[in-house]
Amino acid sequence: MMLLKDILYKVTINAVVGDTGVRVKAIDFDSRNVKKGDLFVAVHGTLADGHDYIDTAIKNGATAVVCEILPKDLVEGITYVEVGNSGKALAILASNYYDTPSGNLRLIGVTGTNGKTTVASLLYQLFKKAGYKVGLLSTVKIMVDNTMYKATHTTPDSLTINKYLKDMNEVGVEFCFMEVSSHGIHQYRTEGLHFEGGIFTNLSHDHLDYHKTFAEYRDVKKIFFDQLPEKAFSLVNVDDKNGLVMLQNTKARKFTYALKGYADYKAQILENQFSGLLLKVNESEVWTRLIGDFNAYNVLAIYATADLLGLEKDEILRLISEIDSVSGRFQYFISKKKVTAIIDYAHTPDALKNVLETINSIRTKNEELITVVGCGGDRDKTKRPKMGHIASALSTKVIFTSDNPRSEAPEDILKDIEDGVEPLNYKKTLTISDRKQAIKTACQLAQPNDIILIAGKGHETYQEIKGERFDFNDFKIVQEFLKQIQK
Repeated sequence: MMLLKDILYKVTINAVVGDTGVRVKAIDFDSRNVKKGDLFVAVHGTLADGHDYIDTAIKNGATAVVCEILPKDLVEGITYVEVGNSGKALAILASNYYDTPSGNLRLIGVTGTNGKTTVASLLYQLFKKAGYKVGLLSTVKIMVDNTMYKATHTTPDSLTINKYLKDMNEVGVEFCFMEVSSHGIHQYRTEGLHFEGGIFTNLSHDHLDYHKTFAEYRDVKKIFFDQLPEKAFSLVNVDDKNGLVMLQNTKARKFTYALKGYADYKAQILENQFSGLLLKVNESEVWTRLIGDFNAYNVLAIYATADLLGLEKDEILRLISEIDSVSGRFQYFISKKKVTAIIDYAHTPDALKNVLETINSIRTKNEELITVVGCGGDRDKTKRPKMGHIASALSTKVIFTSDNPRSEAPEDILKDIEDGVEPLNYKKTLTISDRKQAIKTACQLAQPNDIILIAGKGHETYQEIKGERFDFNDFKIVQEFLKQIQK
């Protein structure tokens, strides 16, 4: 329990009605979770406005309310705090309530369209193997040293972030690696956090349903680097033209990495096989079980980050050779009949292109490459034909299917995807709305040495249809069908 005035430290306040000396038991931004003695923060959400639920929060026991617009009818005995931006205030309140936990460990943020999960997860692995207590906040999972929690968003809400960071403090975590999404930045979920470093992976077509334009999407990412302090480091991929944009206004120390251009950290691919990559990183060679050009960038990013955080270069290279791939990121197995099945989260045009080009660079071309892919419903529609074009151009056969259709009709999504297929590739394509049936068909079509890529969902263990989530795991399903077919 804390005094409201202490929780309000560093929050920009426009007006106060009532007593800021009241005691607060907890902070909530969902009125349904409010209990007696809580502080309710009314936030403008994408689907609902918390200001519409102030009365509900008070009925449920809230003793104080933070909001952008004071209600017309004020309830006696309730303290109201008017702020300019509730989302930003919530993040600062959360940090204060949990005693500024990000300041008690070394927090590194990873942002970009593709590679965030892989880079953050590999850094978690590497530092654990180096003997440190480590935290991870990612799309796939949340790790408080050795304890795992289920993740629900790429960047959790600010209360959740600070709660887990506090848990990390209590078990002595020294390093935490965190995915930082454009949504999270735009909604101020990372406001008030003390970052020691920021990593930029790349930028490509995604989330334009939310940000509307690519320039806006890029500029939101840039805010993260603009806010880094002088003592922090900013590490960016300069093979992506947006890398230098991220550095334009940052006060942090600037470092770059690249495979093609000049950079502080440079890598060269010496061998690229299904068994892994042989890389030359600066002047040293290292073998990794990770596969493909895009993973060469990820390995280089974790090498550079570990170096900037003070690990010995030789130890970093040794640890890189020991780390495993991340669940749902180019995760593969080979069946008894020598069919290779690859599961990858690639759900953007650029990510799908990278995965398919990687497979094509490794395969002998004597085998078929069968791709199963779809696009999510209620999301950016403009990427759908691009996904259809890329999948059909770079595969020998494609099965278009449902991803997470959400509230949209799967047939409408599939039509958008099919619109991107060029006439010369029509014969390569099949459309099967049922994802399980699509995977089964791919397994039935595959001959020895063929490759099946199942793209779009990766680590996800569900399919979201009309507001419900149904159990669905691409990796388990393709394993099951390949075993059945081989009997």
